[in-house]
Amino acid sequence: MKNRYLIAVIVAVASLAGCARTAPINNIDQPVIGHYSDNQMRQAIVEAGITRHWVMTPVAPGVINGRLAQRGHVANIRIDYTPSRYSIHYVSSENLLAADNEIHRNYNNWVTALNQDIQVRLSAQQLK
Repeated sequence: MKNRYLIAVIVAVASLAGCARTAPINNIDQPVIGHYSDNQMRQAIVEAGITRHWVMTPVAPGVINGRLAQRGHVANIRIDYTPSRYSIHYVSSENLLAADNEIHRNYNNWVTALNQDIQVRLSAQQLK
């Protein structure tokens, strides 16, 4: 009987560990294939952000701040870009369990989707 109880506890703990809500913060450094102007890079990043409901604010040449607020959760990022690459960096957040370089897994999903949309926008510009 004790063995069954112990096994049940171990299975329950292992199941909860597999459902962790946090993951390491995903900072993206993305080289791009093709030749783009600063304006094309900025436009692709801003449009991709708007599509994903990020508020995108160009703050300096080659730098855009992004803010996403969803259901009481807020993520702030900084996107640095040149004609040949861009990077997405975590800046701060609210209600996303951020601590010790970890954050709620939804943040990484949001940033990954943003990265994919930026790449799609850049590819579309190549076709113009």
